[in-house]
Amino acid sequence: MLRLQARKVILVLLVLFIGCGLAVPNLFSPETRKAIETNAPSWIPRAFLPIHAVVLGLDLQGGSHVLLEIDRAELVRSQVTQLRDDVRRILREERVSIQGGIQTTTRGVQMRVADAAERARVLPKLRELAQPIGTLGAFGPSGNQSIAITEQPDGLIQLTVTEAGSNERIRRAVEQAMEVLRRRVDALGTTEPNIQRQGLDRILVQVPGLQDPQRLKQILGDTAKLEFRLVGDANSADVDMLPSQDAGGQTVPVLRQPSVDGADLIDAQPAFDSRTGQPIVNFRFNIRGAQRFGQITTENLGRPLAIVLDNKVISSPVIQSPITGGSGQISGNFTVEQVNNLSILLRAGALPAKMTIVEERTVGPGLGADSIQAGKMATLIATVLVVIYMLATYGIFGLIASIALLVHVGLIFGLMSFLGATMTLPGIAGIVLTIGTAVDSNVLIYERMREEEHQGRSLVSALEAGFQRAFATIIDSNVTMLIAAVALFSLGSGPVRGFAVVFILGILTTVITAVTLTRMLIAVWYRWAKPKHLPF
Repeated sequence: MLRLQARKVILVLLVLFIGCGLAVPNLFSPETRKAIETNAPSWIPRAFLPIHAVVLGLDLQGGSHVLLEIDRAELVRSQVTQLRDDVRRILREERVSIQGGIQTTTRGVQMRVADAAERARVLPKLRELAQPIGTLGAFGPSGNQSIAITEQPDGLIQLTVTEAGSNERIRRAVEQAMEVLRRRVDALGTTEPNIQRQGLDRILVQVPGLQDPQRLKQILGDTAKLEFRLVGDANSADVDMLPSQDAGGQTVPVLRQPSVDGADLIDAQPAFDSRTGQPIVNFRFNIRGAQRFGQITTENLGRPLAIVLDNKVISSPVIQSPITGGSGQISGNFTVEQVNNLSILLRAGALPAKMTIVEERTVGPGLGADSIQAGKMATLIATVLVVIYMLATYGIFGLIASIALLVHVGLIFGLMSFLGATMTLPGIAGIVLTIGTAVDSNVLIYERMREEEHQGRSLVSALEAGFQRAFATIIDSNVTMLIAAVALFSLGSGPVRGFAVVFILGILTTVITAVTLTRMLIAVWYRWAKPKHLPF
């Protein structure tokens, strides 16, 4: 162990230098870091900029906390509407006559097919609508169906959305909504938002550092369902009477079937109208949307085309010429903030259903400052007590372990800064815990050295055997802790994952500092002091 290869020494020192160097920005304020980036000399490679620091979580730097609930009743209504349209399509394709039309119930539809032969022909087609729920139980498929179909002797056929089908629709809607909300929050320029499911139909959104909950509520709460509908005849049965923003709330008859919807949008940016100077939103379609938009504007020259956002007509300009380029603009007496928010919503996509805010709160930075101070004090006290114990028990070897411990903490902060990980209160607890586990590795090595020397080995042999025979034990213990930490990260959420991230990084850096760095420092001590026995 006393023969250290220069190549390995240089590699280890380089890793330690880079890792601890990444932690240095955490010693400066955000203003100082910004000034360093701005005033950095031109000869510094741009790859080393910008300077990153550990991102503080909501419990440390404050921010906004919003709990949203998806509108279950609206999802059920949309399921029933879709079911009614599917049934109408099947009846038309099979040319089946019904008595009294299709009747809509609270959770389904029903109709009366008097002819037995027609019932026998249409029922298999209707049963195809009852899709199995894609979940597995302990013994295979759950067997639940999305739609229950019953037939009465008098020809009455009922199709009802089951509870399992409703819950499956809610689950998919929540998953889709989480992705949409994440894109919206990311567009605000915030760092490390926490977005997670709460129960079946709720989503928790935490945005550290954002002290404007009103804007967050507006961004999160709007459905942002964009549609382009042709204006129709008010006396027609196929139109919806929607309020108009331009007409002071008066209703406008628009066709029920959208010509183009926001699902085909690929970009939306705030801008100003070159003629009027008013804020507008420029949008751009994908190929499919551009083709459809071009077709609609070509076939309906001189006809008003309503731009509908969340069932409200923003404007209804008259189609003057075909629009075949796949781009256009939305205007409607907006303010600058409104077009900024609208462009964010359109780029992120529409929510699958209306979201209601059931809980909101703003965490002030004062609470975060107290938490940071308490975390600093806990870490400092833990470190000091560990160092005192190691010095009192192992002397110079305790000092070496303490040096390795400080490097260990520096590497954790460096890796977290590099990865952009979020530091939370549980993360601070993870650092304190890894301090103990890192020193525990040194204790295993030192005690193994003591046993080897008591058995009559020479000092060099005892030092070598201490590292070699304790290494397997250190790896085993760290691997078992790593498995538990990975399980916490995979299955946990929020603060649990924050703790797991810090703990995983601490386990990885322990092997470097408690084994490799300690070994190098002990080799340097042996060559300098030339001892005959262990110093403890």
